[in-house]
Amino acid sequence: MTEETPGFDNEKPEGPSDATTPDEAAQQAAGSAGQAGPAGPAGASGGGEELVEVGLKAQLDQAQAALNERTADLQRLQAEYQNYRRRVERDRAAVKEVAVANLLSELLPVLDDIGRAREHGELVGGFKSVAESLETVAAKMGLQQFGKEGEPFDPLVHEALMHSYAPDVTETTCVQILQPGYRIGERTIRPARVAVAEPQPGAQPKAEDESSDEESGGPDEG
Repeated sequence: MTEETPGFDNEKPEGPSDATTPDEAAQQAAGSAGQAGPAGPAGASGGGEELVEVGLKAQLDQAQAALNERTADLQRLQAEYQNYRRRVERDRAAVKEVAVANLLSELLPVLDDIGRAREHGELVGGFKSVAESLETVAAKMGLQQFGKEGEPFDPLVHEALMHSYAPDVTETTCVQILQPGYRIGERTIRPARVAVAEPQPGAQPKAEDESSDEESGGPDEG
């Protein structure tokens, strides 16, 4: 049986009640260091924002360059389409003009017969109505008649079938229309077939004769 020493039973060392062990102190220090670490200096945060801004600007420039390239491609395609459409319309108009010219060329002998019948007074009755209707339709399709007596000879629109000399002309002149010419717009489908007259070889034009008479004071009196 043990003896209890008087005055020492159930005694505990005195000290502060909130004292921590060394391990707990180390853990608290590590936690404080971890909380202070992520905050970092203010300069590090500003540098990160600048990098993000530079990256966004680079992406924006790249997107703008791609947009400009696609816009240029679209404009080029639109210009090519407009040129293609104009070329098709021009070719269609040319084909139509050629077709109309070929059709009317086949009708020219009929129109010549109508013209000769009119000159001889034979364009009467029902034949006159039919002839005038045909001429009206041809005119609506763009057929134009040309060639008049007294106009200067033009080898581009006239075909000389007869030739003579005349004292009353100052240049090669159409003195008779044997067959009228026809055109559609600027396209000549048949030249006017004419008889032409030229001034007499060695003859002096009337205008020069009159001017020489005026300079000399008129013709000599006998």
